[in-house]
Amino acid sequence: MTLHIPQITLNDSHAFFEVGFGTYNLTGDDGTAAIRSAIDVGYRIVDTAVNYGNEREVGDAVRASSVDRDEIIVTSKIPGRHHGYDESIASTRESLQALGLDRIDLHLIHWPNPSVDKYVDTFRGLVALRDEGAVRSVGVSNFTIPMLERVIAETGVTPAVNQVEMHPYFPQAELRAFHTAHGIRTESWSPLARRSEMLAEPVIAELAERHGVTPTQLVVRWHVQLGSTPIPKSASPERQRENADVFGFELTDEDVARISALEHGRLWDGDPDTHEEM
Repeated sequence: MTLHIPQITLNDSHAFFEVGFGTYNLTGDDGTAAIRSAIDVGYRIVDTAVNYGNEREVGDAVRASSVDRDEIIVTSKIPGRHHGYDESIASTRESLQALGLDRIDLHLIHWPNPSVDKYVDTFRGLVALRDEGAVRSVGVSNFTIPMLERVIAETGVTPAVNQVEMHPYFPQAELRAFHTAHGIRTESWSPLARRSEMLAEPVIAELAERHGVTPTQLVVRWHVQLGSTPIPKSASPERQRENADVFGFELTDEDVARISALEHGRLWDGDPDTHEEM
C-alpha cells in the first residue's frame, strides 16, 4: 500500500510535501533501486545534488517508476564551483542531461560560499532558468538570515525553500521564524542527526513508547509539526516506509518543546558563514 504524504504549497504556488526522500550516498544500480523503492513507498520529493554524484540514478529511478512524472518533485543543487550567473545556467544544463529530464522541480544553491561572494548572481541564474521553464521552483540551502535578506533585496525574489541542518539537537528556531515570516519553506537535511546518539535520548524513547511509534517516527513527526520538510534517507523499503508513516499520530505542544529542549548546536562543521564546499 502506497503511503499518502500530505502536501503543502510553496510561496510560488507549487505543491510540496511534508516529508521527502534524501539520496546522499545512494549510487549505482543499488542506489537506483533504493530510490525507485522510495517512490513506490509514496515519497514524492527526491533530493539529489551535483556533489552527490547520483543525478543519473535519480533520473533512472524516476523514469522507471510507474508514478506520473508530474507528481514527483526532483530536487538538485548547484555546487560551489559552479557559482555565478552563467556558470549556474551551464551547471543546470549539465544536471538536466545527467538526470535525463527536461525539468528540475526544485533547484537550490548548495552552499552560499560567502568568501566567493557569487551567491546572489547564482540565484539570478536560477531565476532566469525558472522563467524559461527549465526549473520550476528556486531556493537555497544552508543560507543564514542575512544571506536570505540580501538575496531577496537584490533579486526581488524570495527563495521557495531553504534546506538546512535541522534536528532536535539543532532546532533552528530563529531561522524557522524568519522563514515563516517570509513564506520560505524549511527543509531539514540530516533530520535524524546521523552518526549521533540522538535517537537513544531518554526523552525520545519515552515519548516514542507513549505514542506507540519508533524513535525515528517520533523525530520525523517533530519536524512535520514544526513546519519543516525532513528528507530522511534509507535504502531499506521497510525503513523508508517507517520514516514516512508519521501521519497517524500527533505530538502535544509539550512533547514538541521537550524534544526541542535537546538543543546543543550543530553536529558538524557546517556554519554557512565559514564552511565552504566546492
